[in-house]
Amino acid sequence: MPETPLYSCALVTGASSGLGEEFALQIAPRVGKLVLVARREPLLEVLAERVRTRFPHVAVAVFQVDLNQPSERERLLERLSEIGWMPDLLVNNAGLGDYGEFASADWGKLESMLHVNIEALTHLTHALLPEMIRRAHGAVINVSSLASVIPIPDFAVYAATKAYVTSFSEALRIELRGHSIPVLAVCPGPVRTEFGNVARRGENSPGMPTHPAFYVPKEQVVSESLTALDRDCARVYPGFKTAVAALVLCALPLVVLRFAMGFRPRRA
Repeated sequence: MPETPLYSCALVTGASSGLGEEFALQIAPRVGKLVLVARREPLLEVLAERVRTRFPHVAVAVFQVDLNQPSERERLLERLSEIGWMPDLLVNNAGLGDYGEFASADWGKLESMLHVNIEALTHLTHALLPEMIRRAHGAVINVSSLASVIPIPDFAVYAATKAYVTSFSEALRIELRGHSIPVLAVCPGPVRTEFGNVARRGENSPGMPTHPAFYVPKEQVVSESLTALDRDCARVYPGFKTAVAALVLCALPLVVLRFAMGFRPRRA
């Protein structure tokens, strides 16, 4: 634990499980206050107790929020202002997926994905940045995906939302360079979390075809992400195989990618 916290207050969305939970645990030694946000309050409370037990110096606040709803995001921001917990480290981790052909998708699920993956991330960043700029201190971590660099059949909307996240992060980083506020886009490949099950369309629907060798543990994803933040990197692809895949994919012309994705294994 550092003698002086690197950040006064961190906010982690989607903190009830998976990468969000791991971000909370690994960020805790770096902060004085920690705000945990997700829909499942009981899981947040369990995590909060774990943080308090392991890191007694950290004050933890739990907020049950459906980031799909603008009104709930507004209430979260109002409450943070009321109690004086204004984050100078924002981790936009919450995200939704949907695996299957676009034409047969449930519109409600797609709409929620757009709201959470794009709108909520942009909304929270827009609301919290002015105070970071005023203090000339802060950082933003946006959890994107390796999917952001390629169009993926049967994952079309998800990949497109993550392309937004990565592009937005890169542009915002340039804007904030003069304020010494780093912005990091985290672009993991497959990770064993609840995300895959949530993205499926029912118990009997197939999951996204991914070779087991490409999975990266969530602990490694978060650890490499925080190291990248410390090094003021613009983007990180956690895991050696993911990084190599990103290097290759980013180097290929779009016409080649388009051809290759046409032969990609599909289970939808």
